[in-house]
Amino acid sequence: MNAARRKKETRNFKESTLYVGEDCDNLRVMRGMNSACFDLIYLDPPFNSKRDYEAPIGSEAEGTGFKDTWSMDDIKVEEHGELADKHPALYQIIAAAKVTHSEGAAGYLIFMALRLMEMRRILKDTGSVYLHCDPTMSHYLKLLMDAVFGRRNFRNELVWSHQGSWIQPESRYPRRHDTLLYYAADNSVFNVLHEDNYQEQMNYKRWRKYAKDGKIYGDNAPYHDTRFHTYVERFENTHGRKPRPRDVVYEFKGSRVGTVQYLKVVDPKSKERTGYATQKPLSLLHRVIEASSNPGDWVFDPFCGCATAMVAAETAKSGARKWVGCDLGPKAAELMKFRLEQAHGLGLSGSAKVNVLRAPPRRTDSGEELAPRDYRKHGHLLYGQQEGVCKGCGYHYRYKDMEIDHILPRAKGGASRADNLQLLCGHCNRSKGDKTMAEWNAAKKKA
Repeated sequence: MNAARRKKETRNFKESTLYVGEDCDNLRVMRGMNSACFDLIYLDPPFNSKRDYEAPIGSEAEGTGFKDTWSMDDIKVEEHGELADKHPALYQIIAAAKVTHSEGAAGYLIFMALRLMEMRRILKDTGSVYLHCDPTMSHYLKLLMDAVFGRRNFRNELVWSHQGSWIQPESRYPRRHDTLLYYAADNSVFNVLHEDNYQEQMNYKRWRKYAKDGKIYGDNAPYHDTRFHTYVERFENTHGRKPRPRDVVYEFKGSRVGTVQYLKVVDPKSKERTGYATQKPLSLLHRVIEASSNPGDWVFDPFCGCATAMVAAETAKSGARKWVGCDLGPKAAELMKFRLEQAHGLGLSGSAKVNVLRAPPRRTDSGEELAPRDYRKHGHLLYGQQEGVCKGCGYHYRYKDMEIDHILPRAKGGASRADNLQLLCGHCNRSKGDKTMAEWNAAKKKA
């Protein structure tokens, strides 16, 4: 997030676009997007919760669902090497998680790390990102975010406090909050938000008979009250004159929204409810979008699910934002259209025409790699297969410290096929020389 990356905006996609279906895995979609396109990214990815989710029969989201149980089998082998090559610090974090947590956690974090790296590229230098998670992996995800977006760009850990599950465990506290990790550049947008509790404030209780629509105007102000003189003087200093009848001298505001936000989950009986298993409330997404973007800014949600972030962007109180969403489920487009129509029933004004695409975009910005390399022709596949361990000495090495070796040397007829290749550390590769692997092992045993 530095000024050196700032480029002219050249988007290769339209606003109000949903990428949906099996060919639109969000990693492929993001790799097809031009750089520095979005002002705000919000993501509500899987949490590694060890659960499978499915919408109830008869709900608007019927047919949607996802598996949130992870193992190394969920990750392509070459992705290990790709990550170790491109971002060694990230891979070290994941290697530690494999030891301290589990192989499944490492697989989940590889999945997330590759996507966070692409989000970093497509986010503007003035942009903000919010990652929604829960205590299952939040501490590991914080390390990934520090490595990708820079620890100095960490702004807050937001706590969404909700009533949570009514199951009361006997051996621990019931979990009643989620976490949002918020990262932003120094010059990013931030709009101060206030709670809707101004009627509880002392000033409102003192002057409520002078209030109209939450404001005190010049023609009905308590000028006799010495406490009010401070606000009159502030007005005069700002405008260089005394208040006129229709001037707003004072506006009642609730408490400033802080890092702990008390918002209810979506009521199962409300019109907002779609039945989507992990649906988040519009009130939460409205706050994120109002705080960290302005009308007309671009918002992206790579795990849009039932499209709450998209609806919130379209129906933001201060003005609509432009949005793009992505989801593997084909039901996402149908849900999006339903929810924009539903917004009218909620007193909102969603009316966007949704562009539904079932293939990723193709990059058009020049001077950069337009598509990922075929990693099967490189050491990434081998690094993943060997899990970073040298075939010679059995020690773990960084990707850059490994060398590709022919098990049967080319001088003895060995082919450059995947089944005849392996990774050795530099010392072992030079020790092996032009011997076959069998000859080298025999020599080592004799020595």
